[in-house]
Amino acid sequence: MDSTKTAGGEASTSVDAPRQTRQGFGRTVKAYVALMKPRVLELLLVTTVPVMILAQGGFPSLWLIIATVIGGTASAGSAAAFNMYLDRDIDAHMQRTVNRPLVTGEVSPRGALIFAWSLAVFSTVWLWLTTNWLAATLSAVAIFFYVVIYTMILKRRTEQNIVWGGIAGCFPVLIGWTAVTGSLAWPPVILFALVFLWTPPHYWPLSMKYKDQYENVDVPMLGATRAGSQVGLQVILYAWATVVCSLLLIPVAGMGLVYTVSAVVFGGWFIYESHVLYNRAVRGTEPRPMRVFHASITYLTLLFVAIAIDPLLPF
Repeated sequence: MDSTKTAGGEASTSVDAPRQTRQGFGRTVKAYVALMKPRVLELLLVTTVPVMILAQGGFPSLWLIIATVIGGTASAGSAAAFNMYLDRDIDAHMQRTVNRPLVTGEVSPRGALIFAWSLAVFSTVWLWLTTNWLAATLSAVAIFFYVVIYTMILKRRTEQNIVWGGIAGCFPVLIGWTAVTGSLAWPPVILFALVFLWTPPHYWPLSMKYKDQYENVDVPMLGATRAGSQVGLQVILYAWATVVCSLLLIPVAGMGLVYTVSAVVFGGWFIYESHVLYNRAVRGTEPRPMRVFHASITYLTLLFVAIAIDPLLPF
């Protein structure tokens, strides 16, 4: 199968040409939803709503939560759709992405591009009208960062792509906070840094798992360009930095017992799993990188659940 490996360039005929000429309405809807990467959207909800509760010191209005979630979902979905449009050439050559709708032909490149732009415009206008200008601006910046800085510039050029490109995934905490307060403060900045530090030890194990596939499409993910022991060491360093950063929130935001215990216990577990990955890689045994990948998701989820619960309790 021929393809061109330049982001946004003309992909091969086998990529752009639909494999299916007819499909039902339900399947079409499902394909467009898939463009938004629903699993990533779940993580957005996990990081946005708890921060809104923290900013309010209790539950914000239900309408504000719903409006922010709608806008954030459209914003992240737009970035994901742009990403799939630009990466459709390499997606066709990776086993983990060959079933994406632009590869299967369930969505045309033109349809995906229109969908991505529509979500981008809608999310920005929606957040501006229902929350405030700052939240809307941060949302637009997040889309730009993920699409232009990460997908178009960094992803195919440097093994540090996910470090800096991952900044886009940090914006939901800022959007959630500003939607409630209309301004920024140190707590969301710390949480922004936390997600920034968490992203490499979350994603690099995944790139270890699919090392051969990234090598096949010439995408220099660290897990594909370095030895397992080197990647494992980087995962350890970033995991420790993530946990230390999480502890900064305790004095800055006046966090209570629930968050403090959660940050220490769950953070300790995340660090332990990162050390297991490194030790296995050094010994030359199967490092089992997906254990760290799944552990990182569980860690972040539980930590942000604690962020949501902590302000609601008197201790």
